[in-house]
Amino acid sequence: MVIQTERLILREYTFEDFNSLYEILSDEETMEHYPKPFDEKEIRGWIQWNIENYAKYGFGLWAVVLKETGKMTGDCGITIQNIDGDLLPEIGYHIHKKYWRNGFGSEAARAVRDWIFENTGYDCLYSCMKYTNIGSYSTAIANGMRKVKEYPDEKNTVSYVYAITREEWEVLKR
Repeated sequence: MVIQTERLILREYTFEDFNSLYEILSDEETMEHYPKPFDEKEIRGWIQWNIENYAKYGFGLWAVVLKETGKMTGDCGITIQNIDGDLLPEIGYHIHKKYWRNGFGSEAARAVRDWIFENTGYDCLYSCMKYTNIGSYSTAIANGMRKVKEYPDEKNTVSYVYAITREEWEVLKR
């Protein structure tokens, strides 16, 4: 599976992505809204989890690669997440701090949103994030999402949930 945008290629992970992914997910600033940066074992588990998601669902988080350089800048995709007790399709993204404020997260998230609505039967997509993650909810808003929920969360203290329905997406695509 490959998705292309003007500047990006989104593709499935392989274990050959370990070093690039380690640079991203082990970075303290990039992962500031997670409980902690990932260690080597967690990154190998992350890749394995996504490979399993590809087999089980036909999707997962995909490597986000710059067309111009071939450099991996992060990941973006869709996973089934427990959001306040409900298993829901969530668009997630991590962009390395070196590439922040270039619109890569929004560009990748839009491509994932479109792919999911075009290739699955989901009628609503979600993004959930820690309340302090301004970059993440700004990306959700840029992706046509609106805040639909806020709830106390052991991991995040408070989580915000953004969503877009298929109907809202169809209006955007006109």
